[in-house]
Amino acid sequence: MTSSTLGASTLQVEVTNIDRFGFWLLVEDREYFLPYEDFPWFRNATLDQILDVHLLHGDHLHWPALDVDLSLDSLSQPEAFPLIYN
Repeated sequence: MTSSTLGASTLQVEVTNIDRFGFWLLVEDREYFLPYEDFPWFRNATLDQILDVHLLHGDHLHWPALDVDLSLDSLSQPEAFPLIYN
């Protein structure tokens, strides 16, 4: 019996690292860095809140506990999406 490569990720989205400046997010095969300076909604979030991220419709990221929604385009082209938050 033959199976696929061991260790391959079955997740569509995964937080790969968190530090005091921001966190890294792996979406399918592309990694993004979200600095707290540019994405302030995550600055005071708990570890569990940041880790609870879902990829919806292939291009929409959702953090339910934080009520944060981001498109992948806003991560790859942030200059085209001015951030507005309260």
